[in-house]
Amino acid sequence: MSEQLMTPIKNRIANIKVNNLFSGDSRVLWTVLALILILVVNRLISPNFFTIRMVNGRLTGSLINILDGASPIMLLAIGMTLVIATKGVDLSVGAVMAISAAVAVVFIRRYENGADEIIYKPLFVILITLGVGALCGLWNGVLVAILDIQPIIATLILMVAGRGVAQMITKGQSPTFTNETLAYIGRGVLLGVPFPVYLSLIVFLVVYLLVRWTAIGMLIESVGVNARASYYTGINATLIKLFVYVLSGMCAAMAGMIVAGEVKSADPHKAGEWSELDAILAVSIGGTLLSGGRFNLGLSVVGALIIQSLLTGLYVSKLHPTANLVVKAIVVLLVLLLQSKEFRQYITQPVRRKT
Repeated sequence: MSEQLMTPIKNRIANIKVNNLFSGDSRVLWTVLALILILVVNRLISPNFFTIRMVNGRLTGSLINILDGASPIMLLAIGMTLVIATKGVDLSVGAVMAISAAVAVVFIRRYENGADEIIYKPLFVILITLGVGALCGLWNGVLVAILDIQPIIATLILMVAGRGVAQMITKGQSPTFTNETLAYIGRGVLLGVPFPVYLSLIVFLVVYLLVRWTAIGMLIESVGVNARASYYTGINATLIKLFVYVLSGMCAAMAGMIVAGEVKSADPHKAGEWSELDAILAVSIGGTLLSGGRFNLGLSVVGALIIQSLLTGLYVSKLHPTANLVVKAIVVLLVLLLQSKEFRQYITQPVRRKT
């Protein structure tokens, strides 16, 4: 076949490739690419950014710090993804972190002070803390699913009141503890890797298998697309919404125990502060629309890693701390633009015309 006949065919193939890459629904590609680009920029800023060493039986390095620091955000993002998929939102997860941390530390302090009741034993304290998170989620779920209050208002109530509840539990103080079992959740090390990394990975795998290997994921998406239509097809939207809010509360409780264990203290004022915004941002970066429906747990986790990678890069850079929030906002905006099909089509129009 002559070169003159082959040229239009080659151009057509090239045009198809460009269109698929820049204008197709390739959110996974662009989200992962954004994470890689941020890590590469961090490496350019800090030559030792990718260096990982073993120190006293613990792996150390910026990459390990990213995984460790992102663990609470990942847990929150997992629960938040399912809530948003039902066309809801949970603004209370930061406050639930504070409440859960306060409960865990107050109970474990009683154990350290000699209380021998079984409810003060470390393992029971962990279970009770998870139950507190579940109750907080159930409260939100009842307001949203049963009383039909708008999710942003329903969860805003606990967001505001939760800090007060945490302060009442700790009597306005920031109590400390020494128990190593509870502290292990936040600062433990297993095979050189921080335990919070394992915890967030286990929760992700369990929830992923639950929503993708059973019908629950499809039911969540159905409720998010059209709750009324789901009702007429026999789906109990109320139970689905209660489930996702309870799960979100439990994820927040685990994140609260991580934060408390890391510093061996419960700070009702600062624990989980603004974490709800990072969780929502991670879910949005992962491509789950706030309008509900389809969701992607894996990309929400990648979104959490993007946020933490950005924070770690800002920390190792020489930028003035006052500029960190502005730079963070700009980078996040660029990541979201990179994911936008319309934006990619606009900036690649010259490329498509040439091909």
